[in-house]
Amino acid sequence: MKNKLTLTLLLGSMLFNWNCTDLEENVLDESLNPSTEGIDEAVAALAPVYAKTNDDIWRHTKYFSMQEISTDEAILPYRGGTDWGDGGKFSDLYRHAMTPGNSIMKDVWNGVTKHLARAVSAMNALIPLAETDPQAVVYLAEARAMRALYNHILLDAFGLVFVKDNIDDQSVILRGGEAVDYLISELTAAEPNLSTTTAVGPGRMTKTGVWALLARIHLNAPVYRDPYGTPNFGDADMNAVIQYTNQVINSGEHALSAEYFEIFDDENHTNTELIFAIDQRADLGGHNRMAYFSMSGDFFPRPEHPGANGTDAAAITSDFYQTWVDAYGATDPADADPRFHQANLLQEPHCISLEDYEPNRGIYRGFLYGLQHEKDNDPFERCNGEDYVIDLVINHRSEVGDPVFHSLEVDFTTYSAHSNGYRVEKYEFSKTSDSGRNKGQADLVVLRYADMFMMRAEAKLRLGDAGGSLADVNIVRASRTARHTAPPLDAMDLDILYRERGFEFYWEFQRRTDMIRFGKYEDSYTEKTNSDPQKRLFPIPQTAVDGASILEGYLVQNAGY
Repeated sequence: MKNKLTLTLLLGSMLFNWNCTDLEENVLDESLNPSTEGIDEAVAALAPVYAKTNDDIWRHTKYFSMQEISTDEAILPYRGGTDWGDGGKFSDLYRHAMTPGNSIMKDVWNGVTKHLARAVSAMNALIPLAETDPQAVVYLAEARAMRALYNHILLDAFGLVFVKDNIDDQSVILRGGEAVDYLISELTAAEPNLSTTTAVGPGRMTKTGVWALLARIHLNAPVYRDPYGTPNFGDADMNAVIQYTNQVINSGEHALSAEYFEIFDDENHTNTELIFAIDQRADLGGHNRMAYFSMSGDFFPRPEHPGANGTDAAAITSDFYQTWVDAYGATDPADADPRFHQANLLQEPHCISLEDYEPNRGIYRGFLYGLQHEKDNDPFERCNGEDYVIDLVINHRSEVGDPVFHSLEVDFTTYSAHSNGYRVEKYEFSKTSDSGRNKGQADLVVLRYADMFMMRAEAKLRLGDAGGSLADVNIVRASRTARHTAPPLDAMDLDILYRERGFEFYWEFQRRTDMIRFGKYEDSYTEKTNSDPQKRLFPIPQTAVDGASILEGYLVQNAGY
């Protein structure tokens, strides 16, 4: 049996629910043999646990929206009165006016519970195999740890976990401290039998992945125990954060990336900053849309893909941008901090070869420069033979051919045109997929090494060690040396640390959780004034509540909905 596996779900109609599993699928190993013949039984059991989570959970309109568009970081207006209205699901989410009928909640709930069912099914299949097969023991630990990861999403978003060891049994629902204790016990039980990250890569759950997840759970445990109250960050939890982050840091398995944006490159699978990620390599049919989601519909990022334009969706808010301005004052944040922007193209008309062409990364402001799109057989304008023309990108909605200009102002009314709002190009557009647009092949980062220092810094700070906290944050800042390095900070408090987490982890599925933990989620910001702490948890989808209604009192709706 191969120790390092490529696991994917490629074919078939799939029907999963919490009480039964009926799947028709191909599980492929590294040979990419299009048949399941000869595939080990243990591999076939584990594969569905990981397969399709990019689309079922971490999709841009699902978990990303839940974690980012509900915050002060990202906003998605009804563009131009015609696009991205979607029944108000994004604007309601942003304004904390979501209801149990909001399809974002339904999509995330269904995706996570589907994969909980897959994890339980895998465990049921692997337990007898593990009696004689040492590799099945490892796979069983992976399935158990992944079950905890999926339950952690439910606890963070909806305030509950499902406990079930046999796929035919009725789940037990835990909330609050009981749910926290359950997750911790599951992860600590799985950890001894897991592989190292070096052995299997970031797309599989490993020892360092479990340690990192345990640190994250302990850091947020005071919120999870009392989601509507004021969290009590006690010594036991904060010391546990330090313990588990130390274990990751001292493992030697990971390193901070000198180039910040390489963490999110098309080829990031081998970047050692990744601890756990959703594997999107080309031979897995990678399919995430994080690269195109924010970018202008008039922007075509890859010469190889003349149909791979952006979609004018989410932008950063002026509130979030102001945090960069406040941090660096008279210095442009693009000059001060390598995490803000990577300038790969000159912001002026010029010619460039295919070999030298790379679109800019990070936050886009003002006039947009890029490939010049033509409507003929070779749609991009050329110069000097085979080179490409780079010039102002024209807004095709403009009757007079105005260039695209991304303004700071973005809201639901006056500034909701397609070009309004600064954009984010954090994940790289794929150079190798057959689409480039919706088939992004960068692994989606879930846990990474920088967060070990940042979580440790927060735990130290909450324990009263501001100096140790400052040192950890400055380690991360000093590590980004590929272009220029952000200056070290000279002081640390909770507001500075919160701001620094925004700089390091923007667009990474973390902002909502951070805002709640730092007491910022009830603040007012662009288009959002709701200060109800009951909105810290999302509504359980009405379809789930209705489906469980046969069991009186089993699935109780969260308060305030």
